[in-house]
Amino acid sequence: MAAAYPTSPTTASFIPGRATTRPLSLHLLCLVLPLTTLGFLSTAPHRWGVALLWLLPLLASVLFDNLSPRELRQPAPALPAWPFDALLYLLVALQLMNLGLAVKMVAANGFFRTDTLVAFLLVGVNSGYSGIVVAHELIHRRERHMQLLGRILMGSVLYEHFYTEHLRGHHARVGTESDPATARFGETFAAFFRRTVPGQFRSAFRLEKKRLGDEEMGLFDRRLLRSRVVHGLVAEWGVAFAIAGVFGLGAFVLYVLQANVAVRLLEAVNYFEHWGLVRTGKRVSPVDSWDTDSWFTLYTLVGLSRHADHHAFAMRPFQELRHWQESPKLPTGYFGMVDMVLFRNRRFRELMTEELRKRKLGPFAASEASAATAA
Repeated sequence: MAAAYPTSPTTASFIPGRATTRPLSLHLLCLVLPLTTLGFLSTAPHRWGVALLWLLPLLASVLFDNLSPRELRQPAPALPAWPFDALLYLLVALQLMNLGLAVKMVAANGFFRTDTLVAFLLVGVNSGYSGIVVAHELIHRRERHMQLLGRILMGSVLYEHFYTEHLRGHHARVGTESDPATARFGETFAAFFRRTVPGQFRSAFRLEKKRLGDEEMGLFDRRLLRSRVVHGLVAEWGVAFAIAGVFGLGAFVLYVLQANVAVRLLEAVNYFEHWGLVRTGKRVSPVDSWDTDSWFTLYTLVGLSRHADHHAFAMRPFQELRHWQESPKLPTGYFGMVDMVLFRNRRFRELMTEELRKRKLGPFAASEASAATAA
């Protein structure tokens, strides 16, 4: 069991020296992908061979994550919040800058180029790993302006309803049959993706109708004009069509394609973060989420790998998230897991089943309980 720890940082206290500078410097690894994307876009156009070389950091990330050492150390107490918050603001700025440069690049140089293919992959992956991960951190903060920045980032991948569904739906129902973002035992990623994308949108829409006073209100009810989901749809697609009008059809297509890549990455992560787990208590516990001990994932994805602590204490900022020995452990870090989910899904299910069986979780918790009762 992890030791007791403050639930929020203090901005008043500043710890000089290694206690603060070490974790902050390690978390700077999260800048590698957005800065790589920025470097590619700001130096375009490229010859096709040079353009393809810019994809090497993506391949290197998977390799480094698979070879990553374990990070089991707990965070130092009373870390100051402002340096880590500043890093989040920088990541927001880089994400928006990269999107702007991407659509300008296609408008200036044309769509049918190797640069467009590389931008589709680089910007899409960056939108998923940097944009959505940062958005996820921001929408959990108490400050309204940080939540707004998170919603803007989710809108940049045409998935703003995630703000509503994730906070008020997923966190309340995680590990239950009623949560569309919890992957069931044995479920493939293809089946999960077909189920979760419309399921999360419907859930977000229902949550907003309930907030507005009538869960059964019709689609053309005037009260829906106050729905946050409707606001998100109008804003995100308004930006997308404005890009089409200003920068042309090719830029619009690139913008939509990068959003598609980002959403698939998001749902691949959702898929393995709760795959096969069944919550047994009313309160979410650390055994209701999968963790990874990967050092590389922890510092490149602003603490997302410590997902068990995040679900148990959702308001805790990324630099304070703790390691839980009790939670089920992923076979590799998040980069490697996404690769396994998308391209080796059968192997993924075999390894995850083995871990659940070892820890007597998910369907194996029920079988153990039945065996004990019979004995």
